[in-house]
Amino acid sequence: MDWLKEHPEVRTIRVAAADLNGVARGKRIPSRFTNKVFTDGTRFPFSVMNLDIWGEDIEESPLVFETGDCDGLLMPTERGFMPMPWLEAPTALLPIWMFHMDGRPYDGDPRQVLARVVDRYKALGLTPVVATELEFFLIDDSGKTLRVPPSPRSGKRRTGGEILSLRALDAFDSYFTALYEACELMDIPADTAISEAGPGQFEINMMHSNDALKAADDAWLFKMLVKGLARSHGFAASFMAKPYDLWSGNGMHMHFSILDKAGKNIFNDGSEKGSDALRHAVAGCLAALPGSTLIFAPHENSYDRLVPNAHAPTGIGWAYENRTAALRIPASGPAARRIEHRVAGGDVNPYLMIAAVLGAALVGIEDKMKPDDPIAGNAYEQNLPQLPATWNLAIETFANCDYIKRIFPEELVANFLMTKRQEVHYMAELSDEEQTELYLDTV
Repeated sequence: MDWLKEHPEVRTIRVAAADLNGVARGKRIPSRFTNKVFTDGTRFPFSVMNLDIWGEDIEESPLVFETGDCDGLLMPTERGFMPMPWLEAPTALLPIWMFHMDGRPYDGDPRQVLARVVDRYKALGLTPVVATELEFFLIDDSGKTLRVPPSPRSGKRRTGGEILSLRALDAFDSYFTALYEACELMDIPADTAISEAGPGQFEINMMHSNDALKAADDAWLFKMLVKGLARSHGFAASFMAKPYDLWSGNGMHMHFSILDKAGKNIFNDGSEKGSDALRHAVAGCLAALPGSTLIFAPHENSYDRLVPNAHAPTGIGWAYENRTAALRIPASGPAARRIEHRVAGGDVNPYLMIAAVLGAALVGIEDKMKPDDPIAGNAYEQNLPQLPATWNLAIETFANCDYIKRIFPEELVANFLMTKRQEVHYMAELSDEEQTELYLDTV
């Protein structure tokens, strides 16, 4: 509450939690009544955490009519208040997460699911260190076809991709300046920005954090900020996996290492290859990849990105310093030895994505799994096991994967499956243009 006292200009609050698709669900509250949220919490129906991408109830869900659509209790996370710089009126956001009325964490809340995985690491005296890289497009969606917005500086549209182009970044300097200022206000550790392969495509990296929940919060809040701020500048921003047929899609890569009780990176054994623990973690991630593809590619459009020779992995393999592999061990000093997981699209729920990666790595460490040999050369040209190539296949693989059952609670798995099966059914009624319009802003 001290934050509100320091910001008397803030008159309204948004309380919000991430549903299974990562969409913010919440309420608007006058600031003078906010104290009640800290003392008593606020209430949503449990079913609100389990809506489809349109924001509709899941027709087969027992959370709706079978249980009377009863409420869960939502309490503020440790994040606290932060400004929402993309809104005209001074407004604060208060992230919340869901519990049962008796105080038990609700297993259908993605943030609670990640907290369970982190607690499993803590029980072993381990701490994951996580960083994300988020790609997005700036888009003019005012016409019938998507295109890059005109530069506020020159009024010109750049029609091609410009990898690591300072000119492309400078064309939207006012937007990126406002974005970095907002990240500082919201305590989002945005680091390097680069232009990417598509027209109007950019990537911003987050600094490594030894708090996986905060890393997921940062990614979720960053997506909200990027999209909201773009609209205030007169264009759209989208993390949609594949908004353009002819250009590479948006990814959300994740780097992680693991510290022991003494703060030592367990992936570091002083060699360039890394430790046995690194290989165990790699093996766990590879083994869980078929089943967890639905987490990393949760929408129909996601599978347009996962095609050969499009800067997104399709085969299940790992390698040292090789960006064609699903898992890459970047070149680094031994103390910074880490794994880069390159499968997820920008359209993911960050909480579920980080939980899936860390959970699979932990299974590999617990079982002392051993991976196949690392690949060399172009992964697209090698005879590797393949990720599920379609949404339907990913859904069924997720449903039948034993690794998924070890990582995620039963209720989360059941809810996610019902959500995706309903979306498959209704997505068939939409044209390609309607699908793009839907995904552009929601994911």
